[in-house]
Amino acid sequence: MAVVYEKTKLLTDKPLHYCPGCTHGIIHRLVAEAIDELGIQERTIGIAPVGCAVFAYDYFNCDMMEAAHGRAPAVATGCKRVNPNNIVFTYQGDGDLASIGAAEITHAATRGENITVIFVNNAIYGMTGGQMAPTTLPGQVTTTSPYGRDPKLCGYPIRVSEMLATLDGPAYISRVSVHDVKHILEAKKSIKKAFEMQLAGKGFSMVEVLSACPTNWGMTPQEALKWLEANMIPQYPLGVKKEVE
Repeated sequence: MAVVYEKTKLLTDKPLHYCPGCTHGIIHRLVAEAIDELGIQERTIGIAPVGCAVFAYDYFNCDMMEAAHGRAPAVATGCKRVNPNNIVFTYQGDGDLASIGAAEITHAATRGENITVIFVNNAIYGMTGGQMAPTTLPGQVTTTSPYGRDPKLCGYPIRVSEMLATLDGPAYISRVSVHDVKHILEAKKSIKKAFEMQLAGKGFSMVEVLSACPTNWGMTPQEALKWLEANMIPQYPLGVKKEVE
């Protein structure tokens, strides 16, 4: 019998700790499949963040390191510069990357560090209890914005991909989503492209992935996917924001 679908060897057998309906598991698989298909497992180093994906080192079957909150791009820079033959990626949430790590990601991007960043945007702080994040939508209810985010008090959400795309350093920046099969397949292509840019020595690459957080959004998994499509995509339009030849 022909095998048409199987578990990628780049994921371990350890059960995921994520909440039911969380799309981190989908994104993990897409990253793992890209590494597997490119045949770069033996020289890949992943940088795990602080946040929901803090245990990512348990799930990826490649060398992994842990970084302090927001500092994954700095750790990745060191790993890449010490041995440029390494394929280095960070896996970061919006609280980690866009808040405490905003300076780190901006400067890594503007330096054109030849690393790949997987940026998971679920518009909320997940692990710490559902607080408002830099990416929280106007009007969105969180534990620290119980009446909805008010831009007059808290400012507007940060479109990280568009912001970094204005810099000279990045080689590839895109935004994708994993709310349905069509978009999951598109996300896979974009993630693989980001690794290919690193392999070609083009410089900094980042894929922002819109992700669901049913627990902290107070929704069922099905409702969360529909909410993502209806509310997050208009705020964070999908597509390639920058690509160098």
